[in-house]
Amino acid sequence: MWIVPESVIADLVDEHSAFDAIEASFAAMARGDAYNFPVVREALGAGRQYGFKSGLDRVGALLGVKAGGYFPGNADRGIPNHQSTVYLFDQDSGKPTAIVGGNLLTALRTAAASAISIAHLARKDAKVLGMVGAGHQSAFQMRAAVRQRQFDRVIGWNLHPDMLSRLAETAAELGLPFEAVDLDQLGAQADVIITITSSFDAILQDAHIRPGTHLACMGTDTKGKQELDPAILTRATVFTDEVAQSISIGEAQHAVGAGILHADAIVEIGAVINGTHHGRRDAQEITVFDGTGVGLQDLAVASRAVALAIERGLAQKIDF
Repeated sequence: MWIVPESVIADLVDEHSAFDAIEASFAAMARGDAYNFPVVREALGAGRQYGFKSGLDRVGALLGVKAGGYFPGNADRGIPNHQSTVYLFDQDSGKPTAIVGGNLLTALRTAAASAISIAHLARKDAKVLGMVGAGHQSAFQMRAAVRQRQFDRVIGWNLHPDMLSRLAETAAELGLPFEAVDLDQLGAQADVIITITSSFDAILQDAHIRPGTHLACMGTDTKGKQELDPAILTRATVFTDEVAQSISIGEAQHAVGAGILHADAIVEIGAVINGTHHGRRDAQEITVFDGTGVGLQDLAVASRAVALAIERGLAQKIDF
């Protein structure tokens, strides 16, 4: 069995390789070659969350599980609040093949998913990137997004304005101007909006969103979480990584629960990647990507990390 520690992941997987791995995974899901198992997620109290995401890709020979969660007290311990580990298995024998550090991989695969949605669904002439949320993940989201369109500026909003420095610094790193705005201005100016928060209440309201906007909603991955007014989804074409998760723990849970959106109207983005769905129809259409985060994403980037680690002599082999 191979061990790929967290300390070497940054030398193995970047935004580009994560994009390719996740795009292939979404395509396999839409073809029926791969599927995710039901998510297990538990609240441990004091804001702590722990869970398991797993799946099988028969063609890609991927079987495994990511175990991890959110532990808000970790910052005081000097370690990341998000802790994840990916375990890979041989799909024929069930024998464990790898243990992979999953913290950075989780950030990269989440950012890759929103970038894939921008690549396939945003207007080609999108120029203004809007960011809602300024936590640790936001920098990864911005870096991945700017690879997909020729943005000329970034605007952002965060519940705690003092955290907006992260967005300003990341934009400067990318050579783009940044401006802090209110939600009205953000909706009026942004062509693409990424939401990456831990909110349990709608942040963006229906009146904020203008025709032609693409929204990548990446924060809602648990029952009860919410970033959008459900009415937005009734005006939009809704895409997702997996419909089952979208309606149970994703952004669509609220619109479907209220009876204003039917699950059959939600499209898996893999269908767009494969060419079996047209994607955006015109410049006035509002598109929403409900990125819930699926286990196959984790397996895809972990498998890529293992292959590169073995090739470069960065993986440890043990008898198990």
